[in-house]
Amino acid sequence: MKLLDIGVLSKQCGVPPSTLRYYEEIGLIQSVARNGLRRQFDSPVVTQLALISLGKMAGFSLEEIKGMFAKDGTPQLPPAELHLRADALDEQIRGLTRLRDALRHVADCPAETHMDCPKFKRLIQFASRSTQSAMR
Repeated sequence: MKLLDIGVLSKQCGVPPSTLRYYEEIGLIQSVARNGLRRQFDSPVVTQLALISLGKMAGFSLEEIKGMFAKDGTPQLPPAELHLRADALDEQIRGLTRLRDALRHVADCPAETHMDCPKFKRLIQFASRSTQSAMR
């Protein structure tokens, strides 16, 4: 079994060594040996790090991601949770698409000022409601 030094793993995966140490500290990954003070990892950790990255991109917390790995590091992806996250992403995409379309309209709006544009006024109202609900 070829071991990867923490520096090599960091460069290969684009994850800083400090993050790798943190992931090990919270139990997301495990080093299998030491070379002096330097942690050594086996090659399956590369796949684990890729899955952690995907999980973070999908909006899962590190604690949620941790629960998706067995003790030996093999993935155990719960279909129900993945469907819920995919549904949430669909909703986020719809919201971002509406926002993009509104911004494009406002950028091209023939109104004399943005404040005279009805769509811009609705966008401001939406942003105000979103800010208020986020503060609660």
